[in-house]
Amino acid sequence: MPTYYLEFSEDEAAGTAHKFYEAVVEGTQLTLSYGRIGTPGASTTQQCASPEEAGKLALKKVGEKKRKGYADAIKGQRQKRTITRRVVESRPSRAKRTVPTIWRFETGSSAFGVFVNEQGCWVGNQAGRVYHLSHEAEVQMQYQLSEGVKCLVSDGAWMYVGCDDGNVYNLTGKTPRLAYEINPHIDIYWLDIANGLLAVSDAAGQLTTVNYEDEEQWSVRTGGSQAWMVRCDPVGRIYYGDSQGVRCYYGWEKETLVWQHRSSQVLFGCLDGENAYAGTGTGQVLKFSQDGQLLQTYQAHNSVLSCAAAPGGRYVFAADSSSTVYCFGPDGQQHWELATGCGSALSMQYFNERLYLVTTNGTFACLDVSEAAIAQAEQGVAVPAQIIKAPSGQLTIAESDVLETAPASTEGVLLRCVREGGKLRIRVAQAGYHDWHVQFPRNLRREGQLYLAERLEPAAHGEFYRVLGNIYAMNG
Repeated sequence: MPTYYLEFSEDEAAGTAHKFYEAVVEGTQLTLSYGRIGTPGASTTQQCASPEEAGKLALKKVGEKKRKGYADAIKGQRQKRTITRRVVESRPSRAKRTVPTIWRFETGSSAFGVFVNEQGCWVGNQAGRVYHLSHEAEVQMQYQLSEGVKCLVSDGAWMYVGCDDGNVYNLTGKTPRLAYEINPHIDIYWLDIANGLLAVSDAAGQLTTVNYEDEEQWSVRTGGSQAWMVRCDPVGRIYYGDSQGVRCYYGWEKETLVWQHRSSQVLFGCLDGENAYAGTGTGQVLKFSQDGQLLQTYQAHNSVLSCAAAPGGRYVFAADSSSTVYCFGPDGQQHWELATGCGSALSMQYFNERLYLVTTNGTFACLDVSEAAIAQAEQGVAVPAQIIKAPSGQLTIAESDVLETAPASTEGVLLRCVREGGKLRIRVAQAGYHDWHVQFPRNLRREGQLYLAERLEPAAHGEFYRVLGNIYAMNG
């Protein structure tokens, strides 16, 4: 039974990309397995006309991988990265009434990642499923990733999903594309991206930034631990929270500590325009200005697992470990306290008088928090929520390194992969553009290859371009 086993390690010193590829021939059957080292990965099986054909196909597949940088290896020598799953004991709410709920989408697994904008709603769970829904909870698109989803973040027009295996994927095209590979020595807790700069907080109280070329910029240890908060704003501020409180750093190329505030354990954080909010283990939500002034404190009854704010801080919401949602006014006074009805919220976001949250039960819920709806709920008037279950059945794990040839008449921007200083870089290969690098998936880079990018946008900070949408291979 011929077996071929390969591993890929692009930067051994930095420990950035460790993947495996295995081809097993058994009679007329060829089984291909691939994924992050230390995980089962994904497998596909192909039937061939004869054992000889199966062997030839295996050698062809292995040869393709070797040309991409994979090399023969011994299976089992590398270990899987450390992964911390957030374990929360969710208790029943003491509130007698429930927040008005428009719909509940049952993802089937505990979920952390959520993002909502005009184009719809995104949610990802620990089973590695990512769903794009309409505002009425209709499934627009779904992906199966090889590892559980840590979080979903937006960077302007770009949507990213971060996974347990350290991979961060760009979701702006029809196929998830690998955007960043986080050092496997980092036990990721949370991440955020602004203008292509990635910031990661981890178990050890460390903040790490990664640039658009997937290269670490700087890293700093705070002396704390359990860093559940990291949020980036468009001008380069990074708000970070761990067991010692909240800090604000600034710097695209090196860290500069702007301010710090001691508090109890920070369990979540969010931004709203010019202000930052941190939820703490003592049931408080702390509101900070950009210069570190503590503007307001909002008090819940239990540890705050997530928080959100309406534009301008008109309303501030908190969700605690007892399946309760609170609403506060700008002055810090509590407006209402209601049960979620579906577990404790691990992440939440406010959008157009609705509060979207994902819970310990794996529920993605859309709550109506308009004043009229809340008034009815407090009077005991309840409208049944629409319950939607995620589509059943297995999904094929998305292969981010598969590159289709551009269909005839497809429009876009030509790019070329070139070698500069020993590294593969992407440049624009047509007139009318600056001579800048292009942020581009590492696992698609092949020296001399031409590509067609659906759209190319200049970065808001720094001299580089960013791909928006689909990527195709070009012949010639």
